[in-house]
This record gives sequence, C-alpha cells and structure tokens, in this order.
Amino acid sequence: MFSSKNITYILTILEAIEKIFYYSKDFEDEEKFFYANKQLNFNATVNLLIAIGEENKKIDDALKSSDALSWKSISAMRDKISHNYRGIDESMVWDIIQNYLPTLKKMLIEMLPKIENHKIYIDEALKSEYYEDLAYLRL
Repeated sequence: MFSSKNITYILTILEAIEKIFYYSKDFEDEEKFFYANKQLNFNATVNLLIAIGEENKKIDDALKSSDALSWKSISAMRDKISHNYRGIDESMVWDIIQNYLPTLKKMLIEMLPKIENHKIYIDEALKSEYYEDLAYLRL
C-alpha cells in the first residue's frame, strides 16, 4: 500500500481534468476553443495543465506503474508551458485534452485502491465543494 499523501495529488489532478473537460466541452476544434471568451477557457485550461504537471511530480514514482502514458512527459509539459507562455500552441493543448487526459484520468482512478485507507480519504475530500466534480468516486 502507498502513502495516503498521494490521495491529495491524485484528487487535485482529477479535479483539474474535470474542469478542463468542462471548459472545453462546447468546442469542436482548437481554434474555436482558443479564441472563445477572449481566451478565458484556454487560459484556465493552461493553468490547470500546469497544476496537473506539478502535482504529477509529487505522486510516488512506484505508484506510477503503468506506462500507458509517459509520466515524465506530463511534468515536462508543465515546465514547457510555465516557461514559454507566449509559445503555447493551442493545437498541442487541444491534443492533450482530446487524447491524453482521458487516459490519465483512467490511470489515476486505477491508482486509488493502491493507497492505504483510500476510501476514508476520498469520502472526506468529497465533502469539500472543491472536489464536487469527483462525486463519481463515491460509487
């Protein structure tokens, strides 16, 4: 079993993923997504991708046993976005949303039972309004 500290990092990433899905759901392509609401949806998404990359660095490496995604690439994406703000390619962001976040979400959910007392910590976290989009974890 892995340390319960991982719960916070995983739930924070899952919540960020849900918000990104919400912010991007009404758009059919990256250009519409990029320009919508004076880039509000895009900029919020970029900020959440940075958070995902940062929280990813904190999860125990041994817990990241699946190689369906490159865990190092997730952190590298965060560094690239953070240090090259003007050079963020909306096509890259759109590709991450469409093709990588669903897999990451699935992998993170699969990690939860490997963490000691995960049900207790999840139930406690879900009492917070911050994690309201993760109610599906109660099932």
